[in-house]
Amino acid sequence: MNNQIDEKLLNDVLRFQGEEMTGSLLYGKLAKKCRDTHNAAVLSDMAAAEKRHYAFWQSISGQEVAPRRGQIMLFTMLAQVFGLTFTLKLLEKGEEVSASDYARVALLHPGAEKIGEEEEQHESALLDMIDEEKLSYVGAVILGLNDALVELTGTVAGLTFAFQKGKLVVVSAIITGIAAALSMAASNYLASKADNDPKAKKAAVYTGVSYLITVMLLVLPYLIVPQTGIWIYVSLAITLLIAVGVIAGFNFYISVAKGQAFKPRFLEMAGISLGVSFFSFLIGLLVKLVFGVE
Repeated sequence: MNNQIDEKLLNDVLRFQGEEMTGSLLYGKLAKKCRDTHNAAVLSDMAAAEKRHYAFWQSISGQEVAPRRGQIMLFTMLAQVFGLTFTLKLLEKGEEVSASDYARVALLHPGAEKIGEEEEQHESALLDMIDEEKLSYVGAVILGLNDALVELTGTVAGLTFAFQKGKLVVVSAIITGIAAALSMAASNYLASKADNDPKAKKAAVYTGVSYLITVMLLVLPYLIVPQTGIWIYVSLAITLLIAVGVIAGFNFYISVAKGQAFKPRFLEMAGISLGVSFFSFLIGLLVKLVFGVE
């Protein structure tokens, strides 16, 4: 085995060590912050497994490798905001180590490939054990988010063309949005209650809050952009871009946390929201012509 190959294999081992130590410290930190005792135990097991794997790779390299402190801080913050499942699966998707990497190192040490296989299987099994309450309300969030996007983009588009007055659009959209959010939350609560769902109240809150947040984001351009002349249409364009951004962000979250395809869900939601907006343009223009609104 020549020196060039030896050096490449050594670099692979050192890279594995860095990822193992980073993972061990991250899982350990998340375990300490986790209030759910079941999830904390799973995370502690993951941290211990990563530490064992680090020791294995160190026995080959004979060197110490520092963890990636910045990555630990980033993923700790992501876990606080987006939850454990999303954060851990995002980390898993971003890992650079592959089966072919382990196979190369197996030339140097026969146990390397087996350790790699064990790690992948063990991590997948432990990730499946994570039981996160937040994910059980995804359906409620989808209900509020999708309804707000469809109704508000259509309402804002129609009002913009009908009245061409920013303040009137904002006031009408906010009143409509708040009323619709309360209505959606109440409807979701009653439907869940009828099904004897013990989480009916929380599901209703998730629906209403996601609806209100979406409303605020969609009317924001009309509050910060001057509402004179062509600028009102600039506000509408920004609102539509925000709507597409919200749809992309939410579907990315779902695609990572639940392992679902991103593109079909994104295209479907974006197509519905923008399609409703387009027809609302036409309705707004028709209302303006029929009623002579100036």
